[in-house]
Amino acid sequence: MAVLVTRPAPDNEKTAKVLAARGFEPLLSPTLRFEAMPFYDDHGAAYDGVILTSANAVRALRDHEFNSRLVNLPSFAVGEHTAETARQAGFTNIIAAKGDAGVLRDVIAKSAASKVIRKGATLCYIAGADLARDLAAELGQLGFTVITHTAYRMIPVETLPGETAEAFRTGVIQAVLHFSRRSACAFVAAARSGGVEVSALALPQYCISDAVGMILRDAGATQVTIASAPNEDALIGTLAEGLKRP
Repeated sequence: MAVLVTRPAPDNEKTAKVLAARGFEPLLSPTLRFEAMPFYDDHGAAYDGVILTSANAVRALRDHEFNSRLVNLPSFAVGEHTAETARQAGFTNIIAAKGDAGVLRDVIAKSAASKVIRKGATLCYIAGADLARDLAAELGQLGFTVITHTAYRMIPVETLPGETAEAFRTGVIQAVLHFSRRSACAFVAAARSGGVEVSALALPQYCISDAVGMILRDAGATQVTIASAPNEDALIGTLAEGLKRP
């Protein structure tokens, strides 16, 4: 029996390896596609640090002339996966939060209090086109100056691949993993477009946060389980517990 991974590439490949190691059969069906967007730093700011709320933010900087200005600054990553992606891209001074954007905001505030960065620091936020929360405004209320560069967007798929739709129809899929609100929204829309919404939402849905789970509940899913913490390890651990795997 397969576990459907809706996470975008290339991060879904890492998830697949972890699932396989736990005895699951991963089926990759990303519901969002990464696309870098051109951006220019015309603010003339001297940055004190960088905000990275996604591994895709790091990918958007790859081969960009702006990258060399940022890699040696204190870089605040939303989680360890984003931090590791940043290390591989040459970032040298990374502070990783272990949660969501709210936890990251608090880590940045504490870094100023402990003088890792100066109070009222100017921060460069490499962001996606669709933001789940206004982190820049929240940090602004704490006295930071945040300059946001929209560097990438995630494009929803229009429908599920034929292999995935058939797997829903034939009962091959045992559960579905969801990593973000946008990918969950795209999943629901693609399942509806492919005519498999009922069978797809009837299955257990494992979500990285309650905000993601709300999307599935609102769509009609009744078996929604939230990870014990907002990260991949916790999500897969919750899946294993729910399906009684080691």
